[in-house]
Amino acid sequence: MPAKIRLSRHGRKKKPFYHIVIADSRAPRDGRYIERIGNYDPNTNPATIELNFDRALEWLQKGAQPTDTCRAILSYKGVLYKNHLLNGVKKGAFSEDEAENRFNAWVAEKEKQIQVKKDRLSDDEKKSLKERIEAEMKVNEARAQEIAKKQSELAEEAERAVAKEKTDQAAVAPTTEEASEQVEATAEDVAESSQSAEMAKPDTASADSQPETQTTEEASKDSKPEAQKTDEASADSKPEALKTEEAPADAQPEAQKTEKATEETLKSDTASAESKKDNSEKSAENTDEESPKAEKKEEKSGN
Repeated sequence: MPAKIRLSRHGRKKKPFYHIVIADSRAPRDGRYIERIGNYDPNTNPATIELNFDRALEWLQKGAQPTDTCRAILSYKGVLYKNHLLNGVKKGAFSEDEAENRFNAWVAEKEKQIQVKKDRLSDDEKKSLKERIEAEMKVNEARAQEIAKKQSELAEEAERAVAKEKTDQAAVAPTTEEASEQVEATAEDVAESSQSAEMAKPDTASADSQPETQTTEEASKDSKPEAQKTDEASADSKPEALKTEEAPADAQPEAQKTEKATEETLKSDTASAESKKDNSEKSAENTDEESPKAEKKEEKSGN
């Protein structure tokens, strides 16, 4: 059986990379191989291919058969085209120099295509990045507008609150001014009243002094009649002495009455004391009479 140019899988799950090997067609996929001639990584864009060009061409000339994926890789790298040109040189279709020139032109064209693809991919990536940035900027602008709107609303509310406080203070200020004016007016009234009272005190004192002088004058005037009254009182004192002499005669019956009342109270007290003594003597006699009877009853009960 001829040898095959095929891929040997390596790597982790869902992210493989491959070795390009020359192996017997009867060997398993990841088993023994004759020679490793390159690597293939499909996870990048474009795919990464590392190939030993000369060894691949030599194995093709020896008759090794590539698998479909390896054929595409060899074609991508120009190994198949170079083998085709060498077969034409062997047949005499063109010279070796012509074959080399044709191959170099093909390689240059292929590299140009690859570069165009890489540029297109990079442009697409830059464009997509730019679009993402623009979309993110739009989102940020919308978010900033919302934040600014909220901040403006909060600022308006704060201004309204400040204006309301100012209006409240303006409404309260007149009332406080009125209250202060009223307090000042009352203080002034009190001061005026105190001053008027102080001014009125000397007048009242002078007014009071005049009646006192009048009373002294009247007292001096009345002193003479009082002397006359004393003379009359001395004249009237004799009948009063006679009255006092008659008063002891009237006081004797009253003394007799009090003496009688005291005698009656003493008699009642002595009578109550005597009745108590009689009662106590009777109770003692009864107890003396009952004690022999009780002794007789005890003797009978003992017999």
